[in-house]
Amino acid sequence: MAVMDYVRERFMPHIWCPGCGHGTIMNNLVRAIESLGLKKSEIVMVTGIGCSSRISGYLDFHTLHTIHGRALAFATGVKLARPELTLIVPMGDGDALAIGGNHFLHAARRNIDITAIIMNNSIYGMTGGQFSPLSGYGKTATTAPYGNIYESFDIVQLAKAAGASFVGRTTTYHVTSMMEMIEEAIRHKGFSVVEILTQCPTYFGRKNKVGDAVDMLNYYKDHTVPIGSDKKKENPALIERGVFVREERAEYCEEYEKTVKRAEKGG
Repeated sequence: MAVMDYVRERFMPHIWCPGCGHGTIMNNLVRAIESLGLKKSEIVMVTGIGCSSRISGYLDFHTLHTIHGRALAFATGVKLARPELTLIVPMGDGDALAIGGNHFLHAARRNIDITAIIMNNSIYGMTGGQFSPLSGYGKTATTAPYGNIYESFDIVQLAKAAGASFVGRTTTYHVTSMMEMIEEAIRHKGFSVVEILTQCPTYFGRKNKVGDAVDMLNYYKDHTVPIGSDKKKENPALIERGVFVREERAEYCEEYEKTVKRAEKGG
């Protein structure tokens, strides 16, 4: 299939601001799916609420646009009912780690075969530029005009500790590796987490005076390094990118099915 065959063109133009990185993520997600040769009928995309969550309206799969923070809960239900389907859950800061934080931890602990794509733009974009669990200490937002006093979650460390069997991080600048990482995450049997650092020039960029979309992309280029790079030793503030966890472990739906069969046999 051609890339545009996966897109609901009748819902274009999209609502994302000029320079937003979410369109780049959608582009690479579609290209990864095309590369995998998946049929549209084999995919279910589940989203919650927010800028990132609008992606489910633009892609022509089976889609569920659910409530804030509960995308993984809905996706878990779909996966248990239809384990043969491919579940993809794009999430923003709040859906993943604020109101949705508990669902994220337990989806990772279960190692259920779902691909969670966390579109990390460090702010709540759709609702007006409030700070999020991913904003970081000292960052400015509409709800933190004098600077945020909270440290941000490290998504990679959190996912690893919770039990995700595939964990990766990339950025909207590194588009080739993004597509490859998403493709591998979808192929992986288990709970896969892909954090994508993505620019929000409208709120985060403007509020924190870091420039426009191009400036923010250049920041990702200059302030991230591959895992194990010597530059990280020289400058610990640099952000590592790449695949941090790649493990083969028991998958939740398969283990659940074994339990059902044991129950049917009477023990």
